[in-house]
Amino acid sequence: MTQATAPAASSSPPAPPAGTQKDGRTAQRSLGRRLLARPEVGALIAAIGVYVFFFSVAPSFREAGSLATVLYQASVMGIMAIPVALLMIGGEFDLSAGVAVTTSALTAAILSFQLTVNVWTGVFVALIVSLAVGAFNGWLLIRTGLPSFLVTLGSFLILQGSNLAVTKIFTGNVASDSISDMDGFDQAKSVFASEVGIGGVDVKVTVFYWLAFAAIATWLLLRTRFGNWIFAVGGNKDSARAVGVPVNFTKVALFMGVGAGAWFVGMHLLFSFNTVQSGEGVGNEFLYIIAAVIGGCLLTGGYGSAVGPVIGAFIFGMVSQGIVYANWNPDWFKAFLGVMLLIAALVNLWVRSQATRR
Repeated sequence: MTQATAPAASSSPPAPPAGTQKDGRTAQRSLGRRLLARPEVGALIAAIGVYVFFFSVAPSFREAGSLATVLYQASVMGIMAIPVALLMIGGEFDLSAGVAVTTSALTAAILSFQLTVNVWTGVFVALIVSLAVGAFNGWLLIRTGLPSFLVTLGSFLILQGSNLAVTKIFTGNVASDSISDMDGFDQAKSVFASEVGIGGVDVKVTVFYWLAFAAIATWLLLRTRFGNWIFAVGGNKDSARAVGVPVNFTKVALFMGVGAGAWFVGMHLLFSFNTVQSGEGVGNEFLYIIAAVIGGCLLTGGYGSAVGPVIGAFIFGMVSQGIVYANWNPDWFKAFLGVMLLIAALVNLWVRSQATRR
């Protein structure tokens, strides 16, 4: 004998109140958590703390002229830290960035002096050489599949040795000849190494270039397709390639961006001091990387911003000058910078966890 099945209940569960309905998507995070998840927030907090500290312990640090000096120190590093940070977001390193600055300056100085041509000729040839060095690093990385650490370490040694050897061949010395009396020097100096008076304080033009480059890099990262490519290849290049991202082009372009930054800073140093020492720049590549890491860039790539290295470079400028203004032993500078790096790495790890937390 069969048994009749009871009919299903026709009434549905009561609908939740209007204010508690959810659509299945990830819950909206609070404004505070979203701000803390920004890559540069940790560096900003550190920068405020460092500034308040030196403002309180070093009376001369409070002067407008001192701030101009701090900004100048930060700008020279920051101009290079920006393209280095973009390269790190793209998942690569460039250990030749420091000596590439010297290579660029020596190329312009030696070529202009030896051929007795307008210094602008040397400037443009130096730009070509710097871009070529960056393109070579990117091309070799792609062709060999070697880590960028090894590729650019080789470039670092090649450039370091070439800087010294070529300079000795043409000048018989370890420094380039002065080009201060050559045609075009004054015009080039006004472009790369002039000063702007603001409120009775002379501010180096590099400060304005630094901020302009940061704005351009931020726009590039956040508002262009190329910026999406940078994050994509830094996160996972195989996945990026699978969805049509030109991985090889992006990486070569990023290395050439570092070359362009090295050219600009090299021109500033050349036209600021009229001559260049062939051994300069060694070790600066680590300072650029430190500024980027302090600014929130991850060593693993795929995460960071263009504002972060600006703040990281500003911290560097405050520390390097603040120690002097406080009459401390400058030998402690590198130790202080190392502590800042470790703290930044821990803060960035926490910020990254906040960015991925639901």
